[in-house]
Amino acid sequence: MPDPGAITHVLSIDIEVPIQRVWNEITKTGSIQRPLFNTVLDTDLTPGSPLRYYSPDKKRVFIVGEVVEVDPPRKFSHTHHFVPNGHEPKTLVTWELTETPSGCRITLTHSGFTSAHKAPEKQKGGWQQILQLLKRELETGTIPLSTRLMYAVMGLTMWMLPKSTKVTEVDKVAW
Repeated sequence: MPDPGAITHVLSIDIEVPIQRVWNEITKTGSIQRPLFNTVLDTDLTPGSPLRYYSPDKKRVFIVGEVVEVDPPRKFSHTHHFVPNGHEPKTLVTWELTETPSGCRITLTHSGFTSAHKAPEKQKGGWQQILQLLKRELETGTIPLSTRLMYAVMGLTMWMLPKSTKVTEVDKVAW
């Protein structure tokens, strides 16, 4: 029976660049995705394959999941587990891209939150920030100075993160 308290976040944003540029950014692997909290995506983008979002130095893991669907340049869907939250159930993130007269519309759906999740409302705020940063990065080639400074501070304080985010610890868990 579905959880009556289940929460789904659906957010959209229009970005004035071609759909392929948006696709390339959200599926970029092996290098930093500044709009996605300065993380590095590691996956082969094949349904069923593992997916991880690492710190820039690849010593910490923030998101683990599995690729569910890839339909370039229209849809990218994967399970999502935010490692610092412990062993909450996985959720589902789906990026849907549609062409618009001025570029591309992203509709991001993050679903599957249940009463077992600690703070699903915080996820929505994070996605709003990511979409705004994605728009800024793709339309102007940069992100705000305040965000870049925040990332620098985050880099200096990685040692303060829970031990559970270290790659060696994440590798011990069957996600």
